[in-house]
Amino acid sequence: MQAPLRYPELFLAPRERTPESFWISLGYFNLYRVALATLFLTLSVVYGDALNLGAHSLALFRYTCVAYLAVAVVLHLPLRRTREMFNAQLSLHACVDIVAITLLMYASGGIRSGLGVMLVVSLIAAAIVAPRRLVFLYAALATIALLFEQAYWVLGHDAPVASFVQPGLLAIGCFAASGVTGWMANRVAANERLAAERGRALATQMRVNELVQRDMHDGVLVLDREGRVVQHNPQAQLLLRAERLLGAQVEELLPQFAARWRAWRAGGENVAAADVALPGRDIGLRLLEAGTPEGHSVLFVEDTTRAREQAQQLKLAALGRLTANIAHEIRNPLAAISHASELLQEEKRKDARARLTSIIQDNTRRLDRLVSDVLQLNRRDRISADRIRLHSWLREFLAEFVANEETDRERFAVEVPADAWIEFDREHLRQVLWNLLRNATRYAGPESGAVRIALRGYGGRVELSVMDNGPGVPEARQPQLFEPFFTTEAKGTGLGLYLARELCAANRATLEYVDDGPGAHFRILCREARAA
Repeated sequence: MQAPLRYPELFLAPRERTPESFWISLGYFNLYRVALATLFLTLSVVYGDALNLGAHSLALFRYTCVAYLAVAVVLHLPLRRTREMFNAQLSLHACVDIVAITLLMYASGGIRSGLGVMLVVSLIAAAIVAPRRLVFLYAALATIALLFEQAYWVLGHDAPVASFVQPGLLAIGCFAASGVTGWMANRVAANERLAAERGRALATQMRVNELVQRDMHDGVLVLDREGRVVQHNPQAQLLLRAERLLGAQVEELLPQFAARWRAWRAGGENVAAADVALPGRDIGLRLLEAGTPEGHSVLFVEDTTRAREQAQQLKLAALGRLTANIAHEIRNPLAAISHASELLQEEKRKDARARLTSIIQDNTRRLDRLVSDVLQLNRRDRISADRIRLHSWLREFLAEFVANEETDRERFAVEVPADAWIEFDREHLRQVLWNLLRNATRYAGPESGAVRIALRGYGGRVELSVMDNGPGVPEARQPQLFEPFFTTEAKGTGLGLYLARELCAANRATLEYVDDGPGAHFRILCREARAA
């Protein structure tokens, strides 16, 4: 059975592709080998052994140079045709260098020839692109070659044993040079990978920013310290109706904004904003500091005319839906009143006349509630925000609610601190809580504390909750809770919760339904007020 390789990642095909720069470096390394073999062969032919090259065996030196050159040429062919098995090819190149240089050194007289330093050069070149394990493997092979070459001189040519010192020092140099070079190469490779990843991330971010700026409805201008446009998106050119924006001065493009620009640049304001009227349109300008060392700023250009038109269209659409619903809601009571009045004219019995009169009165009151709710919608923006001490205000409010709705005070449990203050319009808060408590008492049980009013505060905001122990709101109906004219009560208008949410929004608060218990839970998130 064949034993598995201990380090398969060194010589098998890697999962990740070897960087192209490594193959290029290996190609240059092989060209260095061709040049070195050619140089040594030329010198040995021209000068013989006069330069101490081949001093021990000139023939061996020349044959080694020819073989070295031939192998280098052969090794260059796979580099041009394939990009596989990088570590295997690199190891083959390093082993060829170790064998060839060791033979050249022996033919020139051994360690005294000085050719051993060429091993250090080859090891450094290999360490630039080799994994760390292979770097030390090459240094170990070079050390073994040096020691074997010197041992041959000691055993075969009676060289002194002390001559091992110089090959030993050279071997130490091989390990040191290989280790330091490999460490530095790994650092450079890691930095290169990091730079490549950040470059790709930056390119992606720039592409996304370009797409966002190109397709956004607002114009964006990047200005330098002097107010010249250095970058812009296409929408800015459309809104400002300028043929060319790059290099243009903001004071020339927008003379009405010049004073605000100078004041902002002087440091008098953190954010400069203004509405400017241009021929045929109005635009809104907002200037922000970009925070760059060059002192760039960003000017946002918004077409306020278009925004107002869109808002008006939304209001008209909402008004159309509201009007259609109101017409539908009014039609049924009017039909009932008309039918009852016709029957009333023909009816002689007193009990039947009383029943028909009651129908007319009930539908009249229904129409009156509908008109009142619609009028409240019209007044939702007329707020007079006040600081309300909630505990004392709730005591008076509950007394009024109990008296008008004919229910027991014991059904309500109030969990509000005595020092709790909120900021709200008093009449608006009364209408919102009246609606919520009316719904809660309708579905809650008769026992004490069936309806709870609780307060919780955090971060300058307070949560005012109204909870009951009733059946709650079915999950299927929860998305429709705040829609106008949605009601499950036969005599209801369906505007109560819708009006309550609109009044909360007018007071910069939010009303929401929380599905967290067996009963209904409505929560008002509003602003906290400080005590005087």
